[in-house]
Amino acid sequence: MRRSLAFLAAGLLTGVLAVPAAAAGGDEGFTIKDPKITESSGLAASHLHPGIYWTHNDSDDGPYLYAVDSATGRTVATITLSGIGTPRDVEAVSIGPDDQIYVGDIGDNLGGSWPYVWVYRLPEPKKLRDQTVRATQYVVKYSDGARDAESLVVDPKSGRLYIIDKNENGGHLYRGPANLSASGANIFRPVAAVDLWATDAALSPDGRRLAVRGYFGGIWYDWNKGKIKREGRLDVPLQRQGESVTYSADGTKLMYGTEGTDSAVAAEDAPGGGGSESPSGGGSSSASGGQGGGGTSGNVKVGAFALAVAAAVIFGFRRLRRR
Repeated sequence: MRRSLAFLAAGLLTGVLAVPAAAAGGDEGFTIKDPKITESSGLAASHLHPGIYWTHNDSDDGPYLYAVDSATGRTVATITLSGIGTPRDVEAVSIGPDDQIYVGDIGDNLGGSWPYVWVYRLPEPKKLRDQTVRATQYVVKYSDGARDAESLVVDPKSGRLYIIDKNENGGHLYRGPANLSASGANIFRPVAAVDLWATDAALSPDGRRLAVRGYFGGIWYDWNKGKIKREGRLDVPLQRQGESVTYSADGTKLMYGTEGTDSAVAAEDAPGGGGSESPSGGGSSSASGGQGGGGTSGNVKVGAFALAVAAAVIFGFRRLRRR
């Protein structure tokens, strides 16, 4: 019910405000044009292929990752994961040290009733072509019981995994073991509070900042090896169902994605002046051109107004429910 209220509010806002999506070119925003990608729920900038972003569908799709060229919005490779079970609710993707991709099958549409969830690890393919790649599957449990989550990040320095659970009243950052085990359960423990109903998160390439987004806003934190400190709000663009966020490869932009057919990925300047110490792959080459039709920076005031309207809509529905 709570999630449906959020979607209804987003739908009302979309109809009233009709904010244009970022147009064309790479790290200035792009549109995912693959008709197979209808529920893009995670986003990660490639380490090996400039201008490429990895994404995946939410549920009911299969063990697939899609490499999307941000210059054209088209899928240039589909990766099929082998060596794992049947995915249940894939919600996040992140790339760690040594160009290892981590896929978070960590959603729980039953409200935190599954006793465990999964994370899959595979090397980022060096060649972009349709192929099958063997992945390692890890069982994940939480020290304080089952929960729903949509945010997975990998520390670019240590390679340690972190998950943020999804809770309307704010969640927690959970830290995984220093070394994951493929043969037993990996216990994730809460280490810090997160002041947001989180739908995704991303660490800057230099490992200094954590960006967390929700449906209607976002917060950024000083990372400090997981000892997070809140620094400020993010300029999250208004989207129909805001599901994903990643830093661009050079750390200067935050890329915000949403579900739906022909979904737009919008770009905003990253807080803190952008990242240095970029992973291999540097910046985006095919995506480094200017915008083809205006970006999202001009929508900041509209976005702020939209946040206020969204809060009012949700508050009104809650009042009605209590009567």
